[in-house]
Amino acid sequence: MHIAIEGCSHGELDTIYNSVSRLEQIHGFKVDLLLCCGDFQSVRNEQDLKCMACPIKYMDMRDFYKYYSGEKKAPVLTIFIGGNHEASNYLQEFPYGGWVAPNIYYLGYAGVVRFGGLRIGGLSGIYKGPDYLKGHYEKPPYTGESVRSVYHVRNLEVFRLKQLSGESDIFMSHDWPRGIYHHGDKEKLLKWKQHFRSEVKNNTLGSRPAEELLKKIRPKYWFSGHLHVKFPAVLRHKEENTHKAKVTKFLALDKCLPRRDFLQVIEVQNTGPLELSYDAEWLAILRLTNHLLSVGTRTVYMPGPGGSERYQFTPSKEEIEETIQLMGCDLRIPLDFVPTAQSYESSQGKPRMEQVHMPQPLLNPQTIAFCDKLGLDDPLAILLGAKRKAQSSPKLSPPSRSLNDSELNITLDSSKISNNPDEVELSDADDDDDADIVMEMTLTPEGQDNAEASAEAAIEDVVSPIRRDSFSNSQSPGTQPTASSPRLKITHGQRRGLLLSEPKSDSRKSPVPFNFESSSASSSLSESESSPRRSPQAKRTNEASDKEMSQTETVSSSSTSGDNMLGMKKFKRRNQAIYSSAEEDM
Repeated sequence: MHIAIEGCSHGELDTIYNSVSRLEQIHGFKVDLLLCCGDFQSVRNEQDLKCMACPIKYMDMRDFYKYYSGEKKAPVLTIFIGGNHEASNYLQEFPYGGWVAPNIYYLGYAGVVRFGGLRIGGLSGIYKGPDYLKGHYEKPPYTGESVRSVYHVRNLEVFRLKQLSGESDIFMSHDWPRGIYHHGDKEKLLKWKQHFRSEVKNNTLGSRPAEELLKKIRPKYWFSGHLHVKFPAVLRHKEENTHKAKVTKFLALDKCLPRRDFLQVIEVQNTGPLELSYDAEWLAILRLTNHLLSVGTRTVYMPGPGGSERYQFTPSKEEIEETIQLMGCDLRIPLDFVPTAQSYESSQGKPRMEQVHMPQPLLNPQTIAFCDKLGLDDPLAILLGAKRKAQSSPKLSPPSRSLNDSELNITLDSSKISNNPDEVELSDADDDDDADIVMEMTLTPEGQDNAEASAEAAIEDVVSPIRRDSFSNSQSPGTQPTASSPRLKITHGQRRGLLLSEPKSDSRKSPVPFNFESSSASSSLSESESSPRRSPQAKRTNEASDKEMSQTETVSSSSTSGDNMLGMKKFKRRNQAIYSSAEEDM
């Protein structure tokens, strides 16, 4: 089956679906699934638009409301995660995922589903230290602070994802895992994004929680958006007590703009029906960790070894079977989309956002039914006064296998904290040049055989990226492309591919050690990490270090110099950002 991956959507659904349709016509295959890596902008009306974190003058309805109202229907099953430019009030109706429109599925704060036998997971939002240890306390109408903190990653979702066992095929995050740039063409990246240089040098660019998940889950593919640049990398994970190595192919994609690499297609072998289903283990994890849900602003730590409560929530076979029974032995995701708000009417003209107020919170029928089946708490319902369904911790049971501390929870070294370029100035100083993870990369020439990499890539075939042409229009999906459709250029002598734009000038080219399409590209990884410190009581695995992390990032976020602000403005102009320098950009 063929899977299309989109970087940052920014509401341009007509253009994206049109590009997918054009690709299908040219190559004669059917795209079975579209994955979107955040900034989806599921805006239904003016009130939703008001809940999106960007200046009023840049608020635009874009295309989603047409698919929500039924005026159009997504021509391909679409799964997306949240980013930092979303209709947060609407996505808060789906903490565990759900249909935001017919054929368009949101994974929730974090989620894992199955499609065609593939296991697909994702983590919504972006990382910011000061909010990482808080609960999901936000609800509309938002304040100037909560309209941004609502999309910040929380430690509960990261902790839950770390309980997964078995193989994972695809994982999505909006911001990049920290350190992934050491496994690709770093110099080419820095040539395009020179303002990343100091963060790359100090190994502070990207999300540390995403890095921890990458090392724990080890999916075959990891896709991201956020930084608005295409960047492929190949990461080989070391296996303990074995010479074998698992490989993760990472790809970040651009946003949907003219002459940008925003869409990629891969071909993988499906081993099951092409229908969307819940992942049984993930549902069991949600049940077992329901008592850890917090809706307050106080610091919350996840359980670790040394206490009397259970701290390991990888479910047993019996717990998974019990969860399946609660779902009626049917894990297919029901097609139960129900509109919960009035859709925007384009005949009304452009909304006057200065006169629009944020809406009151609403509970979604999909989430209510899902929580009732599994006995889960909806964080939004609790904020509205609902009673908790479960508060006690499950009994401590012996683990089915031995786990190290990094698998149980995230342990952060406060001296090497990741910065999010969307939330703090990109030139934030960090005097520690030594990364706490050492990554080395060895590339095999294109013609040289590499057994391990070839075996890892045996099931996939990659189609080259699609770029939106500078003069292409947003046509309705399914319509015949006109003269304004992107131009086609077939590159001979390579694997079958599609490039929908003119080649960039030679002055902007740089050597590429490998490309995402190459099955012979390989890398080797060696890691050297200091052992995490524990308190004498060992009550929590990460309590002290997480607290330091939160405090330190609060200081770094508020101690930016004027020169840094100027650098940030320059960065935004270079990327043709539509948001002002005082606001979050990516």
